[in-house]
Amino acid sequence: MHETSCPEDRRILTHASLRPLFRYMRNDLNRLQIRCRNHAHGCHHITDLEFLEQHENTCVYERLKCPNDRCTFYAVRQDVDEHARTCVFGQKECPKGCGFTIMRNSDFEHNCFHELRTAVEVMRTEITCKYEDQKNELELRLDMQRNHMIQKEALLQSQIDFLTLENSRLTQNVKFLMDAELSRRQEVEKLELEKQELMELLRKNARSQVSEVATGGQQTQRNVILKGKVTTL
Repeated sequence: MHETSCPEDRRILTHASLRPLFRYMRNDLNRLQIRCRNHAHGCHHITDLEFLEQHENTCVYERLKCPNDRCTFYAVRQDVDEHARTCVFGQKECPKGCGFTIMRNSDFEHNCFHELRTAVEVMRTEITCKYEDQKNELELRLDMQRNHMIQKEALLQSQIDFLTLENSRLTQNVKFLMDAELSRRQEVEKLELEKQELMELLRKNARSQVSEVATGGQQTQRNVILKGKVTTL
């Protein structure tokens, strides 16, 4: 059962190398007649391998230790069961009504008042410890939240400072654009006035030229007439 090598070729066996048995092989193995492992203690039971574990788990000849921790009694199952009923290290509920579990041989040593007071002190200590733990945990959480809020506040403040600076820059740009627009309007008005003056000057020049042309034509006509008269004479 605990061998690590194959019984035929003596090769080392591992879990990875094992394979499930065929059904007919498993049936043959289950029909093997096996003697109880407690036969040295008086058990003469022989059964199929298939039912061996079931028998050994309840075999009365199996040697066991007393279930009480401080007791060192060691015997077959039936004797251990009988011994456990009267074992001095066995436990029972206090007959005085305090509710504590005590050993059978400690009735005279058990003091209900002392045990209850000890239990109350233990409970008070546990409650105090739990309160301190919860208090420390809450303080730690508050510190973490406080640090988180401080970091968030610092981040928001930096964003506000950036937006304030950006707003100042935009305000300066707007003022510069407004000044440029005002200067442009003034320049346009100045050019418009110059345009009007030039147009007025052009109109005056045009009227003057027309007048000069008209005057020159009349003079030419007079000269022609006079020249004609002179030719006739």
